[in-house]
Order: sequence, then C-alpha cells, then structure tokens
Amino acid sequence: MIVAFSISPASGADDGSVSEAVAEAVRVVRESGLPNETNAMFTNIEGEWDEVMAVVKRAVDVVAATSPRVGLVLKADIRPGHTGELTGKVERVERLLSD
Repeated sequence: MIVAFSISPASGADDGSVSEAVAEAVRVVRESGLPNETNAMFTNIEGEWDEVMAVVKRAVDVVAATSPRVGLVLKADIRPGHTGELTGKVERVERLLSD
C-alpha cells in the first residue's frame, strides 16, 4: 500500500511555521527504512498495512509531544501484491507523456 499523509501541529512557531514539527515527523518516516518521499504537501510511504500505519502513528506521536492538538490527513492506495508503486505509478504516467 501507499499512504500519502500530512501531519500538522495545532500551533507553530511565532511566525506560524510548523517546519520543525514536520521535520521531526519526516525523520520518523525516513528512519523507518520504508520507501518514502516528501513533497511540499505530503509525505508518501510504501509498505504493508501494519508497518505503514505504525510509522504514521509514531510520526503523529512525535508531533503530539510538542503540540496539544495534531491534524492528520491521510490517503491510501491499497493494492495487495504490488510493490515499487511509489515510483512505478509515476514512471507509467511519464512514459505516456513522452509518447
């Protein structure tokens, strides 16, 4: 499965930035060893259901340690038997665009 998720604390720095909290959540994801990527809006992670959800929970817990309230947006592509789709989906679209 691939999960795209975004975690944000209820409050950030004085300037409204949530970068520090987001960086800690992304650190959890990267240390998991699962395939992942981060863009301006979401972090994507690929793996089996239980392992992906455990990483998402740990990332939420890290942000919750510094904020009394945490927002989580999550979208999942559940496709049993398929791996490497984090890059495979994009490669297929790019191939079609190059024709």
